[in-house]
Amino acid sequence: QVRLVESGGGLVQAGGSLRLSCAASGFIFSINGLGWYRQAPGKQRELVASVTSTGNTNYADAVKGRFTISRDNINNTVYLQMNSLKPEDTAVYYCNAYPPFEYWGQGTLVTVSE
Repeated sequence: QVRLVESGGGLVQAGGSLRLSCAASGFIFSINGLGWYRQAPGKQRELVASVTSTGNTNYADAVKGRFTISRDNINNTVYLQMNSLKPEDTAVYYCNAYPPFEYWGQGTLVTVSE
């Protein structure tokens, strides 16, 4: 079955950086589009970044130029490099396929302080 394990979150000051990782299993990783999503308190989950099976990327306007999604098809891992973090980036971050499976992992909490 699908398994998604996110890691790398934490507390960081505004302007700082974090790198999130997601170990995936249970599906054919290399042929799927992948995405990072986030859910802030009181808000709906939203797509932050996606990468196709051929490596094409797309970003939400709010993170464009600051976040970079990448994938490692050998190790079935997807990454999200987050730079110049802002307090409004505070959220639980999830990885999933793009479009997403019904299954969601636990996510990893990112908290950006002023």
